Amino acid sequence: MKQMTLNEVYITRTANFFPNNPVSNDEMEEYLGYINSKPSKSRRIVLRNNGITNRYYALEKGGKVTHTNAEMTANAVKALFNGTPGAIKSMQLLSCGTSSPDQLMPSHGVMVHGCLPESGAIEVVSPAGVCCAGMHALKYAYLAIRTGDVQTAIATGSERFSTSLRAELFEDEVQKLKELEANPYISFEKDFLRWMLSDGAAAFLLSNQKNEDGLSLRIEWLEGVSYAQEMEACMYMGSDKMEDGTLKSFLEYSPDDLVDQSVLSIKQDVKLLSEYIVPLGGIKLKELFETKGMTPDDIDYFLPHMSSNFFKSKIYERLEYNGMGIPYEKWFVNLSTVGNVGAASVYLMIDELFHSGKLQKGNKLLLLVPESSRFSYMYGLLTVV
Repeated sequence: MKQMTLNEVYITRTANFFPNNPVSNDEMEEYLGYINSKPSKSRRIVLRNNGITNRYYALEKGGKVTHTNAEMTANAVKALFNGTPGAIKSMQLLSCGTSSPDQLMPSHGVMVHGCLPESGAIEVVSPAGVCCAGMHALKYAYLAIRTGDVQTAIATGSERFSTSLRAELFEDEVQKLKELEANPYISFEKDFLRWMLSDGAAAFLLSNQKNEDGLSLRIEWLEGVSYAQEMEACMYMGSDKMEDGTLKSFLEYSPDDLVDQSVLSIKQDVKLLSEYIVPLGGIKLKELFETKGMTPDDIDYFLPHMSSNFFKSKIYERLEYNGMGIPYEKWFVNLSTVGNVGAASVYLMIDELFHSGKLQKGNKLLLLVPESSRFSYMYGLLTVV
């Protein structure tokens, strides 16, 4: 049987789209609104720990929506081609990852495709998930080119969290908690997430041919792992967590209970997050260093996706503990200026670095994307060529 010849795969172009102007820390509640008509008590504390100074919202002040997730993603795709409609017809595959689609059905990917009438009839895929969804989209596109199924593909990562963070979605729950003097779990878990999340989109053009002029990023490998077989859900939406750790779907609740129990809101089990997210992420990374014969000296840029600057020292210490310490001068993170954009964060780091003028041929970029939803991780290695 003839052995299949695998193609090299290159990221030849990158682009981003941010809605509106950057929003400073002091302006956030002008866009998201004031819960109970009062400034948040937790905002400054959370912001001090997460290190974010600017983020983007697909909202006007007052909370009016300006862009859908699909529109932002399509704008990032268009930016890959400098707004040249005819060039988009070269796209053979569109792979779109997000954790905040505009609707349950149709899929996010086909909605993005629907915003690109300049394109032809093509294959579209929409990996589900949270932060890893963007990397899953990238891997699908990578594998399609690697096996020769297509010659060019576009992968995207995007989020529109702001619409689920507006004050009116919190008022009934906060009032209910106030009246009952109940456990503040929902209020705390939700309120803290309001100051963590940002909107935006980014896109990569992948090809089996590198750029003739300028730099490209050759994808050496992309690998992932899930620990859901042993870990319960940590971050969830559209469900509620039972005492035994299982999730009860929003489909099993009455309309009133959906509101009263905050079932449609994003929530996170902070205790689980802090205890497991970094140690579990280090297990597979250590294995990859060993099986692929890598050392920290081989890495020129380390791009870890972090939801908060709080985790920076934790990741550093875990790398040191595992015998593969990467000094901070090799880290490239833009959390402070763009915020936590979930599935788009790693794309936005790569995009900024790709256009920074810092990269030189031969540089190697190590990617780390943790996902707290049920503890999944994606890793990758890119070489500048």
